[in-house]
Amino acid sequence: MKELPLNQIICGDALVELKKLPDKSIDVVLMDPPYGVNIGKHSKAEYDTFKDTPEYVVPMVNNVLNECLRVSDLVVMTPGLKNMFKYPEPDHVGSFYYPAGVGVSNWGFTCWQPIYFYGKDPYLKNRLGSRPDSTSSGESAPKNGHPCPKPTGQWRWLLNRIAFKGQTVLDPFMGSGTTAVVAKELGINYIGIEISPEYCEIANNRLKQEVLL
Repeated sequence: MKELPLNQIICGDALVELKKLPDKSIDVVLMDPPYGVNIGKHSKAEYDTFKDTPEYVVPMVNNVLNECLRVSDLVVMTPGLKNMFKYPEPDHVGSFYYPAGVGVSNWGFTCWQPIYFYGKDPYLKNRLGSRPDSTSSGESAPKNGHPCPKPTGQWRWLLNRIAFKGQTVLDPFMGSGTTAVVAKELGINYIGIEISPEYCEIANNRLKQEVLL
């Protein structure tokens, strides 16, 4: 088997880079793709390589997701709410619950975000007992130059839920590097793919800093 680029961030197109990986070569994929909610339309925050429209994002994410399901038996994705029903049906759905709400929808305050689980629960698979499929959070994301960074505590909970020390996690939409930062804390190998050189630089700078638990 081709040696994997462990603990590296690859600056490139996710679909192109995923095709270089052998089948079932990754323990778990954790992906937080763009949500297709037109980031930048009503604010200055926007992605620097594409427009965050459903017309662009949905087919792109579906193509990447298909490749992720090829390289790993366990894929976990946070799809956002707007386009969540435009992706393949997962084996299970969990959530991040936000008591204070994170926005307003046609049905009032939005208080949750879905987590899609494709594959078997690693804890049950290894006979380690049941764990929650969801968590509550009031944590804000750090401002680091990315338009949609993930709160570190949330991501730590999720990665702890799906991967074990010594395994390898792949993030095809690495963004500002939260998956890599948390994986480094937890003793999990990471492979990150990110198309934006600017975001790759942000992620690498975060990884150079001392990780505080």
